Formats: sequence, structure tokens, C-alpha cells
Amino acid sequence: MTERLRRLRPSDLDEDQRAVYRSITGGARAVGPQLFELVDGEGCLNGPFNAMLVAPRVGEPLQALGAAVRYATSLSGRIREIAILAVATATGSGFERYAHEPIGRAAGLTDGELRALRELGAFMPDDPAEALALEVVVALLGGRDVDDETYARARGLLGEVALVELSVLVGYYQALATTMRLFRIGAPRPAARAGDEDAVITEQSE
Repeated sequence: MTERLRRLRPSDLDEDQRAVYRSITGGARAVGPQLFELVDGEGCLNGPFNAMLVAPRVGEPLQALGAAVRYATSLSGRIREIAILAVATATGSGFERYAHEPIGRAAGLTDGELRALRELGAFMPDDPAEALALEVVVALLGGRDVDDETYARARGLLGEVALVELSVLVGYYQALATTMRLFRIGAPRPAARAGDEDAVITEQSE
């Protein structure tokens, strides 16, 4: 399906949009190895980031929240990426899967674990903290109440700070998936990478 939003090139941007563009491309996301294509060959932002430029007064705080949940929480890299990929599965978000399977792999998730995360309920982490975090995430994604017994175990093992961070992370990536669904934003084409024949990533669109 064709994306509904026009891709904004750097030359198209007004002052407010340029500020958001700089925050996204020059912030924490730009540090270290680039595991997915944040910018295309014309300088346009991929995924939900182009939508943030369209509405910069919302886009700036939204990208800042995204940077916070990605880089400034107490969650382990594995728990963070398990949660994000669970959101990708629950929402059918091809871009989130495209972007976060490589990040998940870098955080220590195996290809088998990444494949299992493509179906909620198929992945059962061995680590108690990861398993409990995923249990909470799946309940939130299903619109279910986290019962008192599960909450007490999660608070005891993960702590209240991590539970706040986890709930905000789930909400943030659900918000991105909602925006991308409305504007039919999928993974960049082509998604294949040189020398990446064995990668789990196969989806091209959301």
C-alpha cells in the first residue's frame, strides 16, 4: 500500500520541523552503529519519524519520549526489545519489527527468540524477570487488567520504577503503531541488507 503522508526532504522543512529533524538525526538515535535505516537516500526520515515532522509541536515531545524509553530507563536491553517486539506483533507493525529485530539481536535475543516473538504466547523466556515483564506487557496489549497477584510479583521482582517505564514504553510504541497504521507507513523497501541472508527480517510493509 502507498504511504499517505508525503515524505519531507530536509529542503522542505520549516524552522520547527528542522528542529525536530535535528533532534531525531543528531540525538541518541544517531550514536553508535546504525541497525536500521533512519534516513533514506534523499534525507527523508523513515517510519513514524516523518509523521513527527508533519506535526512538529507533537513530534518534538514524542521523539523525546521515544529517546527516553529507548536510552534512559532501568530496563535491560532484552526486556526493552522483548516488549517492543511484542507491541509490533500485537499491532501488526512491520516497521517496528523491521527496526527492532536487529536491535533485539544486538541486545542478545537469538534468531529463534526473535521468530518466537512474532507470535504472542510462543516465546517463553527462561529468565524470571523477562518472563514476568512479558506477562505484564501481553496483559496490557490485550486490554486486560494485570491482576493483583501478577502485579505483586512484578513489583517485587522488577520494582515500581521499571513497571512505570515498561507501561510508558508499551504506550509509546502503541502510539507509533497507530500513527503508522493510519498513514500506511511500513518498513523501507528494500528491507534486505547485504550479507544478511539469514536475518529474521522478511516483512516489507506494515
